[in-house]
Amino acid sequence: MQVSYRASATADGDGRNGHSRTSDGQLDFQLAVPKEMGGPGGGTNPEQLFAAGYAACFLSALKLVARKQGVDLTDAAITVDIGLGPNGQGGFGLEAAIEAELPSVDEDTARRLLDLAHHVCPYSNAIRGNVEVTLTVA
Repeated sequence: MQVSYRASATADGDGRNGHSRTSDGQLDFQLAVPKEMGGPGGGTNPEQLFAAGYAACFLSALKLVARKQGVDLTDAAITVDIGLGPNGQGGFGLEAAIEAELPSVDEDTARRLLDLAHHVCPYSNAIRGNVEVTLTVA
């Protein structure tokens, strides 16, 4: 694969209760284990960051496939929920739920576009076969 862009971030401290920053300084924040996982809360966590990145990436992929098919998705929005839990093998795993708000298209068109975007999106391609992903239309 010929890389078009490379991002770089560094985490230090205690990992999930630490600090992270990108090499360009655009992101610089404290990390905290969520209260739901027995942590202090009060900071972001890797699952929130993954959800935000996946949502933005998936929306871009969705708009790309829609544009190629002559469909206007100006009013589209994507919400991604990331779940974390034990994988039953001594480690942890993720699940993802992608919900699309596509008020300007019918449900069949929306579902077709979601499926196409799921095959184009680099986040979807990276986790395919490793993370259960559900796609829904709001």
